[in-house]
Amino acid sequence: MTESNGSDARDQLVHNEDMPDWEKRFRAPRVSLPDWAQDAPQRSLFVSNATGTYELYAWDRHTGDRRQVTDRPNGTTDGVLSPDGAWIWWFDDKDGDEFGVWRRQPFEGGADDLAVPGLDASYPAGLALARDGRTAIVGRSTDEDGTTIHLARAGEDPVEIYRHRESAGVGDLSHDGSLIAIEHTEHGDAMHSALRVVRPDGTAVAELDDTEGGKKELGLEVLGFAPVDGDTRLLIGHQRRGRWEPLVWDVATGEETDLALDLPGDVSAEWYPDGTGLLVVHSFEARSELFRYDLAGHALKKVPTPPGTVSGATARPDGSVEYLWSSAAEPSAVRSTTGEVVLDPPGMKSPGSVPVEDVWVDGPGGRIHALVQKPAGATGPLPTVFDIHGGPTWHDSDAFAAGPAAWVDHGYAVVRVNYRGSTGYGRAWTDALKHRVGLIELEDIAAVREWAVESGLADPSRLVLTGGSWGGYLTLLGLGVQPQAWTLGIAAVPVADYVTAYHDEMEALKAMDRTLLGGTPEEVPDRFEASSPLTYVDEVTAPVYISAGVNDPRCPIRQIENYVKRLQARGATHEVYRYDAGHGSLVVDERIKQVRLELEFAERHLG
Repeated sequence: MTESNGSDARDQLVHNEDMPDWEKRFRAPRVSLPDWAQDAPQRSLFVSNATGTYELYAWDRHTGDRRQVTDRPNGTTDGVLSPDGAWIWWFDDKDGDEFGVWRRQPFEGGADDLAVPGLDASYPAGLALARDGRTAIVGRSTDEDGTTIHLARAGEDPVEIYRHRESAGVGDLSHDGSLIAIEHTEHGDAMHSALRVVRPDGTAVAELDDTEGGKKELGLEVLGFAPVDGDTRLLIGHQRRGRWEPLVWDVATGEETDLALDLPGDVSAEWYPDGTGLLVVHSFEARSELFRYDLAGHALKKVPTPPGTVSGATARPDGSVEYLWSSAAEPSAVRSTTGEVVLDPPGMKSPGSVPVEDVWVDGPGGRIHALVQKPAGATGPLPTVFDIHGGPTWHDSDAFAAGPAAWVDHGYAVVRVNYRGSTGYGRAWTDALKHRVGLIELEDIAAVREWAVESGLADPSRLVLTGGSWGGYLTLLGLGVQPQAWTLGIAAVPVADYVTAYHDEMEALKAMDRTLLGGTPEEVPDRFEASSPLTYVDEVTAPVYISAGVNDPRCPIRQIENYVKRLQARGATHEVYRYDAGHGSLVVDERIKQVRLELEFAERHLG
């Protein structure tokens, strides 16, 4: 057994020529897709790791000046630029615990003021800023109050306009500030939101709540109000045909305009700045593409992008589209349909990696899509890493990821599985994991594991199960439920003791767990027991590595300690690494250290 507390300072800067490629990928400067101010489009806000920590940056496109906005030891990524471009709002929590307050800073720089005096610290539940420069709609979540939403005007006390025990959030604010869209789960299903539109005084204007067979099973999401004064059209996402699609809902008249786009995968959209068209993002089988949809002519025209994944896109006032793109082989870049690279941060460039291969495997719930990478020219059987994504409502895609590339650099094949519960393969696939949580996902992972061994790709004596967050949870659960299947396990920020995790986690995740498992641990104890890694800890035979953030509100530290104590009591082979942050780290050196520790753990136990 080995334990450490994050104070080890082994990581140090080295000359670029001496740095391995896997480390360069983490250390190379990255940027997010820039947000821009609606009424001052020359002003933008983005996130970058240029200083070695992910922080917010302001960018004046007219002058080219870029300025670091935040500077905190554990980084900052949650920020919003006001529509007039005058203010940058950013969320101030403590060391990654996600519990804090909004502060704001002038775009040109200056003091960080408390943005909404009178609102105590909370978990964030959405934020919308008005064009008048003095009004905000602030969502909050606490264990005591559930969700509350407040109207905040400069110089006045905030006014509560919404409250409910179940999870909810601010969706959007209309262009003229007269309408507020709220996503809520008052029906008790945290996976499928309903929508309510209210006035600034909290009075209801419209409600939309999809049902199927008398049960709340279809989700709705706010995509944004039309960017035109007096326009009451709200763009929303729905699941009425078994996948995510957009429609336009006029909240004043109740009229719904179903776009019925002939695209096979999930479809999302946002408005073009003049309100005449929609920028459509189509995601299908782990890849994505862009289109423009003309609302008057009902014409769908493709926006050219390279094959791969578009992680975000926005239409600019001049009609151009900026998008964040990458593939498994090529690092991310912010591109424009003008042909330009929008943001090219200075410093070393990230090395590429190998492309992914698509594999489809028949599983107990249908065909399972997996993405496979292996060292160039390598033939099996290879030591193989099953890198399981988090969420669970997420999916792996043909996008650049430094973690899998690091394993490939060290001679491993990497398999990523879009198990039942993953998004992007239809509503039925995403919703399939209810009640038998964790066990269903493991059935799909087992089917892909069997393919990997029988195909000759994977060496069955050198199989690593790993993942972070929900992927970390499935790692620990898999080591106990399928002990003969895995040679070792590496779990980052996992759920380890489901009951204790439920009682300690943030309120929004409690609601999600009640939805997934059908109640609280007291109401459905058998389900929590069946889905908890702690239940099977005595069956674990493989060496286990666990990393955990001591301030994590999503997978809290106490439930991990409970699992570790059971390993200790058995004398089981394990290592634990604790670090001073929340649900992952925004510090590049810390990320590199964690990957190095994982690689070294695998090397010690696999050879």
